[in-house]
Amino acid sequence: MTDNNKSQILEVARRALHTEMLALGRLEQTLGDSFVQAVEAILASRGKCIVTGMGKSGLVGRKIAATLASTGTPSFFLHPGEAFHGDLGMISKEDIVLALSYSGETDEILKIVPFIHSNGNTLVSMTGNAESTLAKNSDIHLDVRVEEEACILHLAPTSSTTAQIAMGDALAVSLMKLRGFTSIDFARLHPGGSLGRRLLMTVGNVMRSHDLPIVGPDCSATEMIHAISKGGLGLIIICEGERVEGIVTDGDVRRTMERRRADFFNIRAADIATPHPKSIGVNEKLIEAEKMMTRNKITSLLVNDDAGKLVGVIQIYDIKL
Repeated sequence: MTDNNKSQILEVARRALHTEMLALGRLEQTLGDSFVQAVEAILASRGKCIVTGMGKSGLVGRKIAATLASTGTPSFFLHPGEAFHGDLGMISKEDIVLALSYSGETDEILKIVPFIHSNGNTLVSMTGNAESTLAKNSDIHLDVRVEEEACILHLAPTSSTTAQIAMGDALAVSLMKLRGFTSIDFARLHPGGSLGRRLLMTVGNVMRSHDLPIVGPDCSATEMIHAISKGGLGLIIICEGERVEGIVTDGDVRRTMERRRADFFNIRAADIATPHPKSIGVNEKLIEAEKMMTRNKITSLLVNDDAGKLVGVIQIYDIKL
């Protein structure tokens, strides 16, 4: 590929991104009362937010419905063609309908508008033409008009679909704020994801609690090396009875060997142990363990029960699984 071709590719791509950026800038400036009305209507609804749209608007609609549902606003996508052939039964009287059509003249959408009105549902439309049939027959209209598409032919939906996605995201995050939707709520709806795992599971669910590498303060250098290797945690825990005196990591051992050289094998565990090692309660969430490790720039925490007794070790690798 020639330098000229590369230059042309980047020029077209940057122009497309700039065009879409301008579209979003206009959207930000024109956002107003109708948006507030839409948010309040969805918030007040006792049913679900039914999202519908055809073609590219339909694809965007599916994304909006999924985002709403995952952020605390019950929602699902309804294909307007299927709706006209029986699926209108999915819309209950308590639901609110969000219809996407950039032209505002999509036949499949307009065919179901009479039912929406007769069923008593609030209709929120998202179009690029405030004078369109859909806009004029909606209770609330969201204007997502763009000056031009990013497509080099100014035909394919590009800037317009970006504006629709952004408007949908704005609705979702506004509703999240008003509902007091928290990270814990998000985790409950995403239990299979890594965030859900960190927010819902406790330290006790994943900690290492058996065969902990515990040694006494007088443990020799040779015994320390053997215990660290056998333990598989990269550390040993120094205990006097049930009282934790400190920890020694494999890094501590390496640094001491370099510093003490021949004298290394005369040391005891207590001589190089880090006293007062960081610990966490067994019932704390994984997210708290992760925060503590990140804040202290460490990869392991001792785990204590409610009485303060050592019951395990958790490492950053356990959380990141």
